[in-house]
Amino acid sequence: MKLFGRRREDQEDPGLRLAAERGRILVEESREAVIVLDSQERVLAASRRARDLYPDLARGAAVPGALRQGSEIAVSYEVGDRAETLLYLRDPADMAAYEELRAGFTASVSHELRTPLARLLALLEGAALPGADKDALIEQSQGEVNQIRELIDDVLFLSELETGREVVALGATRALPILREVAEGFAENAGRADVTIRVEGNEDAEVPLRPRMIRVIVRNLAENALRYAGPGSTLTLSAQDGVLQASDDGIGVAEVDLPRLFERFYRADRARASRGTGLGLAIVKHIVNSAGGTVEAASGEGAGLTIRCLFTTP
Repeated sequence: MKLFGRRREDQEDPGLRLAAERGRILVEESREAVIVLDSQERVLAASRRARDLYPDLARGAAVPGALRQGSEIAVSYEVGDRAETLLYLRDPADMAAYEELRAGFTASVSHELRTPLARLLALLEGAALPGADKDALIEQSQGEVNQIRELIDDVLFLSELETGREVVALGATRALPILREVAEGFAENAGRADVTIRVEGNEDAEVPLRPRMIRVIVRNLAENALRYAGPGSTLTLSAQDGVLQASDDGIGVAEVDLPRLFERFYRADRARASRGTGLGLAIVKHIVNSAGGTVEAASGEGAGLTIRCLFTTP
């Protein structure tokens, strides 16, 4: 399909010819499925990707209504005295994959909510029985409500990250003061779990994240260790330029579970009774990836767990 015609004056002006050729290449070689429409919504041009996905496209023909309705973005503009529209189309395969992912995520959230809701219902029914210790049952019920709230908060936060509403990287931030702040905030929880938290690293170490995002990462790493490292273990939070690390000397993670550690709602067999939301490490990975970094985990039975967040620094 020929993408652009040339007016006679364009042929006489090298600058206009260059601009027209550049525009042709931009549309033709775009990785997106792009269609150029005239004011009557007839096809003027289409990228190679669009033609591969929709072989029936024809120049001068009206764009099929289904494609128009299924477009992701429509950009209207004017060229001279002509009104045109750039139509960015969804890839059907991508949409199918997205729907599958969305359905799976919805099912997982429903499953994770069902357990604390069932426990809450049982506690409330127990409180109605004669002779029940209502104060104890109410306290346990509050714990289940908090569990549900934490899950909903994590789901909403992850959704904000994925839709781009949360800005992850915005300049560089000294990390060690935030690590100390998080460690102090977890002092009481660490005492109850019999886990010692240490903080070490380069005082001037920076990572390319907003302070809030560093705080979210470190809090999730610390919570993971307090839940699963085991009594008597030590968690070390450390920071170097471009690196955040959480390392404990606890019971570790089986090799078979290690590759799935950052999956949403995944828990190893020994962790299934935990009151965690199952999203903490998935959030860590998403934040780090969004900032152009990578996450790696190393462990073994009885060998503790080390999680490193690596960032590219200027």
